[in-house]
Amino acid sequence: MRHIAIVGSGPAGYYTAEAAAKLWGDDVRVDVFDTLPVPYGLIRTGVAPDHQSIKKVSMRYEKTALTDNVRFVGNVEVGKDVSVGDLQELYDAVIFATGAPHDRQLGLEGEDLGNVIGSAAFVGWYNGHPQFASLAPDLSGRHAVVVGMGNVALDVARILSKTEAEFAGSDIVSHALDALKGSNLETITILGRRGPHQIMMTPKELGELMHLERASPQVEKDDLPPEGDDAILEPGLRKSVTLLRDFAAIPESIHGETPITIGFDFFANPNAFLGDDGKVKAVEVERTTIEKGRAVGTGETYQIPADIVITCIGYRSSPIEGVPFDERAGRFANDEGRILPGLYCVGWAKRGPTGTIGTNRPDGYAVIDLVAEDIGNGSRKRGRDGFDELAEQRGLDIVTFRDWQKIEEAEAAAARDGSPREKFVDIESMIAARG
Repeated sequence: MRHIAIVGSGPAGYYTAEAAAKLWGDDVRVDVFDTLPVPYGLIRTGVAPDHQSIKKVSMRYEKTALTDNVRFVGNVEVGKDVSVGDLQELYDAVIFATGAPHDRQLGLEGEDLGNVIGSAAFVGWYNGHPQFASLAPDLSGRHAVVVGMGNVALDVARILSKTEAEFAGSDIVSHALDALKGSNLETITILGRRGPHQIMMTPKELGELMHLERASPQVEKDDLPPEGDDAILEPGLRKSVTLLRDFAAIPESIHGETPITIGFDFFANPNAFLGDDGKVKAVEVERTTIEKGRAVGTGETYQIPADIVITCIGYRSSPIEGVPFDERAGRFANDEGRILPGLYCVGWAKRGPTGTIGTNRPDGYAVIDLVAEDIGNGSRKRGRDGFDELAEQRGLDIVTFRDWQKIEEAEAAAARDGSPREKFVDIESMIAARG
């Protein structure tokens, strides 16, 4: 019998559990740990609440979670409740699938001003992550700046601009919906250091900006390269740039009819966040030019008014004591998934925050192939039984997948009309809901 511990119950964790169950069948026991009492990681707290079709992938993970040889162990923090050494003594392999839950920092003057918020915190706030539920961003001002040119920046801009009616069918949490209803925003500026040909935005997410009730996207025609230059782009990026050209063609009269303008400011590198009384008021930006694919400052600076700033510039994994960590890359130090004997990583914890949800599937199967090479038939460790004894000794209150299903039922019962659920946003309520 082989005993596998997976730390993290998001896509990378459950794809890895699925791979182990398919390879070894009844000859493996997999325990999937999570700090929260609820599974699915970024599917629950990272995917935009108005993208419910993407969240349906959790049905695949549920199928894996309900098998006899895979178990969810929620409400257990590895590094605090149990150490990595504890898990190594009990399991043949410990695989970190912890994602990248922390914001990268820009390291700019004024980054600590009030209402300058990282996307992990802001997205966690509107998705009901217990760590960020009390964030309370101030949306009373007229101007928002979103730093970044990826899909997370688009998610943030879209959520900021939607009407209450446009959230029908979503699972945005009530505290965020109430705050957004009271928003006074008139401009949302999306800042990018480079140009249209270097964006990381996909056509589907960009296209959604064309269908907002009270907002319209705006691109300056002078920021666009000659149309013939688009021919060298890969097809997905070419479609995205074509949408930017469509935005640039929107008549000014249309912008006058919508209360909110979502403006793209290309070739713009934030230099500093400016404010008074401890709160951000503007972003100082340096105009850039592209040289060999890199953004190079020109020395020309200007200011953009900003009553709130959300930085969407990437994420970092959480270091865990006893596990080598690459500070520069913001992920575990590893060789194709191997960290140290018996220690592995997968997904964003392995490669950094790149790729899609689906990218984690081949990653999960690949790391199980490595584990199979390394552990053979297992080393007769105690695995699940040993952990249960340890948990009892330490008084850990484990939340099982069956418990999670009761929490899920309670969230569905509490949902407002048209919404699939009203998430519990604190751990105590989650645990209480299991009965």
